[in-house]
Amino acid sequence: MTVLVTGGAGYIGSHIVRAFGLAGLDCVVVDDLSSGHREFVPDDVPFVECSILDSATVTRAMSEHGVDAVVHLAGFKYAGVSVQRPLHTYEQNVQGTVALLRAMHEADVDKIVFSSSAAVYGTPDVDLVTEQTSTTPESPYGESKLIGEWLLRDAAKAFGLHHTSLRYFNVVGSAVPELYDTSPHNLFPLVLDALVDGRTPRINGTDYPTPDGTCVRDYVHVADLADAHVVAAKKLLAGEDLEPVYNLGSGDGVSVREIMTAVAAATGIDFEPEIADRRPGDPARIVASGELATRDLGWTMSHSVEEMVRSAWQARQNHPA
Repeated sequence: MTVLVTGGAGYIGSHIVRAFGLAGLDCVVVDDLSSGHREFVPDDVPFVECSILDSATVTRAMSEHGVDAVVHLAGFKYAGVSVQRPLHTYEQNVQGTVALLRAMHEADVDKIVFSSSAAVYGTPDVDLVTEQTSTTPESPYGESKLIGEWLLRDAAKAFGLHHTSLRYFNVVGSAVPELYDTSPHNLFPLVLDALVDGRTPRINGTDYPTPDGTCVRDYVHVADLADAHVVAAKKLLAGEDLEPVYNLGSGDGVSVREIMTAVAAATGIDFEPEIADRRPGDPARIVASGELATRDLGWTMSHSVEEMVRSAWQARQNHPA
């Protein structure tokens, strides 16, 4: 069995490729390297450098490598920036998914695991999000992910696509030091880069309606997340039916200020964060239940927040900017 991983040269995608290798499944990676890194893809994994908008090239890659299923991560993933760049976000995430589904149909590939986002929920009016919680995204990014789920649903009705979407929020840590988060917008690299550079990390907004005024999120270790994608793909390949969406949540949120405290403890660098304005598109709190994913995918959070921070710090130290 061979799985095509779009965005497989990125931080999350490369961890998923690694997890497939450990599970004994072959991968092919498609990535335009706009935010990914060629060195993140193992030498023995076929790599196609192109945008998913290039439907013809993606179709050819699927046919040439005998692809049986797709894990779709490629896209523009920055919620806050998407508010300033809505057209780019829709082009990459909506038109890109349309082009990918067209390529799958042309290549007769009918199984896909879609990397969605907890951003589809916006700011929920419940303490614990479930798959039945209303979807009210507050950024073009969140909207584009919800549209991606709709596209899969409609493709299933039209030509029998077998699919599931995994919704999650803050993915952190590293399974191995060679694979690490280089995003200019994600919390962990922002904080760790600041400490390495001798700057003070910053909190964006302390006036949210949360216990300490800072955003509360589900933080998920990237290795746990990667394993869930592999299980979902294997179940689809085995002909099993899955729910259309699953939350990969911890059920227990952590605030940005609490993350800062954990970072200080893991790094041994004592600091008091600077306070800045809120970022547009950032909801106050998203904490999700992972019970449905536990039932069907064996989802588990096997890493503590402290382990998430330590692994991210080790990777950052091993790869100075």
